Amino acid sequence: MSDTSQQRAAIRLHDADNVIVATRRLESGTDLGETVTLEPVPSGHKVATAAIAPGEPVIKYGQVIGVASRSIEPGQHVHLSNVSMLESNVSHDFAVDGSPTPLLPAERRRTFEGYVRENGLVGTRNYIGIITSVNCSATVSRAIANHYKAAGFGGRTNIDGVVALTHGTGCAIPTDTEGYLYLRRVLNGYARNPNFAAVLIIGLGCETNQISHLVDAYELQDVPRLRTMTIQQVGGTRRTIEEGIRIIDGMLDEIDAIKRQTVPLSGLKLALQCGGSDGYSGITANPALGYASDLVVKHGGTAVLGETPEIYGAEHLLTRRAATPEVARKLMDRIDWWRDYTARNGAELNNNPSHGNKEGGLTTILEKSLGAVAKGGSMPLQAVYEYAEIIDTPGFVFMDTPGYDPVAVTGQVAGGCNMIVFTTGRGSVSGFKPAPCIKVATNNALYERMSEDMDLNCGGIIDGSDSISEAGERIFELIIAVASGQKSLSETFDYGDNEFVPWQLGAVT
Repeated sequence: MSDTSQQRAAIRLHDADNVIVATRRLESGTDLGETVTLEPVPSGHKVATAAIAPGEPVIKYGQVIGVASRSIEPGQHVHLSNVSMLESNVSHDFAVDGSPTPLLPAERRRTFEGYVRENGLVGTRNYIGIITSVNCSATVSRAIANHYKAAGFGGRTNIDGVVALTHGTGCAIPTDTEGYLYLRRVLNGYARNPNFAAVLIIGLGCETNQISHLVDAYELQDVPRLRTMTIQQVGGTRRTIEEGIRIIDGMLDEIDAIKRQTVPLSGLKLALQCGGSDGYSGITANPALGYASDLVVKHGGTAVLGETPEIYGAEHLLTRRAATPEVARKLMDRIDWWRDYTARNGAELNNNPSHGNKEGGLTTILEKSLGAVAKGGSMPLQAVYEYAEIIDTPGFVFMDTPGYDPVAVTGQVAGGCNMIVFTTGRGSVSGFKPAPCIKVATNNALYERMSEDMDLNCGGIIDGSDSISEAGERIFELIIAVASGQKSLSETFDYGDNEFVPWQLGAVT
């Protein structure tokens, strides 16, 4: 992308590519220098620059993203009608050298203003959490949280809010299944997330997911200001709502007294996410976030990439960065699990991109994955975690999650992430309490159309008025500012109460 002309109509991403990407809608007959369009091409979509015979590879980013399903002529629109998916067959040499993360000298590392918890973890927010053990206690939990939305905190200004984390399961679920394990991991992780100053767990009383078993299994007795109760024990819905309000009221002064302190960036755990991706995601916002991710890691923080189905076909770009062969193999084991999981459920890993992704110019999961993995920057891969496991290794790490954004972020926050950066080309609007979420637009049109939702714009990379490094620096500075208390746009409008979605697996009995 050396051409800095703001008038360029298409971008070449790699010398080996046989397609280029339209920077705007192109009419038939548009002269692109390398070729002339034979038909209209939407913004963000691909144009062939060479003849591609049936069965020959379509190359973008210098990588194969699919094969031609029929003859493609130079200047043709390259998309669903003439490209087929192929099984990922990338090589994994595990050529790891154990290189450590290249940290900056301690005196040069950045800090932020965070809430230091009793266990040494650092929060970027000071919320109170209400966690439901089962769907049956969702109404009560919402009612308690809504009380504080209406009544406030009596002039106390250092409490960010009360968040009700409700979900659709917790009973009629076999206890020896992955789904049950994942739910309990998520609840444990949210109870421990440092963005919560206090947590109240509410159950019905007779559910499969018993609160006492959860507390004992994960030693939640050690979590400061943790309280539990069940509706059946307290005496019904109204009494439980009143008791929940009484419990939280009794903690407000103590929580409000907790103040921000200057802490090293090692206290930051950043979830890297993308959703509603388009043909520009892998060109602008994702690599810019990757640049910012590298800066977070170099300054001592942790950056967590997820969405395993959306690295499929690009996983070799991560295994080749693994700190040890064991880390690389664990990532490949999770890919194998996904192959088996999708096969068992009559699906396939290729059942992606989404409808919106395709309209935005993404044709195959290989193309989407090559762009998505760019969020992970270039640092050594230090660890691979299963869904909702507690993240305890600093640096760049990976968590196995689905590609569905609310489920993926729920796993990352359960792992301890206290901050999220979310890139989008189509316009995702999630908030993800209790973790603040910065949303980054991939293109100018989206940023202008959804200005109340997009915190930052990377669209200038398309027309040459911005660069990946400059945009990455801006993302990094905004991460520090928001971690220190500046509100993201979703927080300004108080969005983010409904994105808690634990991964549901298995039969409901």
